[in-house]
Amino acid sequence: MTDVTEPTGRTTTPPDAADVSGTPRGDLGRRLAARRAQLGLTREEAAERAGMASGYLRYLEGHPEAAPGAEVLLRLADALETTVPDLTGGTVDQPPGPGQAARGARFESIGTAECRALLGDHGVGRLAVVPEDGPVVVPVNYTVVDNTIVFRTAANATPALADGERVAFEVDRIDDAFSRGWSVLVRGDAHIVTDPGEREELAERAYSGPWAGGTRDVWVRLAPDAVTGRRITA
Repeated sequence: MTDVTEPTGRTTTPPDAADVSGTPRGDLGRRLAARRAQLGLTREEAAERAGMASGYLRYLEGHPEAAPGAEVLLRLADALETTVPDLTGGTVDQPPGPGQAARGARFESIGTAECRALLGDHGVGRLAVVPEDGPVVVPVNYTVVDNTIVFRTAANATPALADGERVAFEVDRIDDAFSRGWSVLVRGDAHIVTDPGEREELAERAYSGPWAGGTRDVWVRLAPDAVTGRRITA
C-alpha cells in the first residue's frame, strides 16, 4: 500500500486500496470528479492546475473519508474555477446565483445549434405547464432523443399535465464563482407516448431514471418548435 502525500507535506495512508481505485466516492470525491468533467479536465490536468500530485487528487476522489485542509481546498477550488462551499456541499440547499453581478456583465444571444448542444444528451430541466389553477414549474430528469426532449413521470404527477399541451422547458447553468451562466428555453407541443415499441426504445436510450423514484412509467415527449438561449458573460 502506498502512502499519499498532501501538498502541505502531511502523509496519509489510505486504509483500503479499493478507496483509491479511481471511482469517485463520498461527497467531496463526486463533486471534484463532476466539476472536472464539466471543465473537460483529466485528473492529471486538474492536479497540475492545483499544484499537487495526480495520485493525491485520485485519493481525494476515491476515499470518502478524506479530509483535506483549507489550503488544499482553496487550491482545488481555484483550479476548478469554483468555490470551496460548492466543492464541499455548503451551497446544496441554497438557490444558485447569490453573488453580485460581475462588472461589465452583458447578455448574449445563443444560436439554435449551440442551444441544442447545451441541452446535451440528458440532465435536469424545468417544465412549465398551466393547469386549471394556474402556471406551475417543476424539475424533471430529461434525455434528448432524436432532437426531442423526453422524460418519465407518473400518471397523476404534475409533469403528466403536459400531455396534449404547448409547454415550455428550460435548462440553465449558473457559475457563481465567476458570475456568469446561460439558459436555454424550449417551447413546443408535448404528448404522452403510448406506442409500446416507442416506449421500449425510449427506455433503452434514456440515460437515467427520475430522481424522484417510485413508479414512473409514463413517457412524455416534447417536440421543440422554438429553441432560444441567452448567455451572461463578464
